[in-house]
Amino acid sequence: MLYIHGFNSSPLSLKAQVMAEYCKQHRPDIRVEIPQMPCYPAQAATFIDDLVSNFKQDYTIGLVGSSLGGYISTWLNSRHQLPAVLVNPAVKPYELLQDYLGEQVNPYTNEKYWLEPQHINELRVMDVEQLVDPKQFWLLQQMGDEVLDYRQAVAKYAASKQTVEPNGDHSFVDFERFPADVIQFLNL
Repeated sequence: MLYIHGFNSSPLSLKAQVMAEYCKQHRPDIRVEIPQMPCYPAQAATFIDDLVSNFKQDYTIGLVGSSLGGYISTWLNSRHQLPAVLVNPAVKPYELLQDYLGEQVNPYTNEKYWLEPQHINELRVMDVEQLVDPKQFWLLQQMGDEVLDYRQAVAKYAASKQTVEPNGDHSFVDFERFPADVIQFLNL
């Protein structure tokens, strides 16, 4: 299982830890990888694509992507046809992150970096306009997401399995209910 965290997040994010702990206790046969993603989109794309290419030879891979990690998981699916569970995914981060140009500090790692217009373009290049196989996706979406417009994800993944809940927030409240079903969907 490859868990891809979101913008300004880390392997220490709650959902990542929930998945890792569940697998440790109930499915120790599953190798859970939660890499620290590079801050810049082109670097992140190269990093994660290389990681998948290396693991594909020896492992069956399933993706879990949260927020910007959901966007990256969709891109990875278009390249490698891997099943993916998307948790409150970003659909158009190149629009959303326009408001975040300038200095950034990752609150988990304290890494400082500058988000510039070229990075927005790097995100745009990764956009997957048409899903190759919508059945390879499961959308976990909460309507109370205060960061992203949940309707974008519901529309983009309309032909995919969806669990859309009222209320909640961007962190996806009570994610602890889903690890077993995530593993089953990913066929791990």
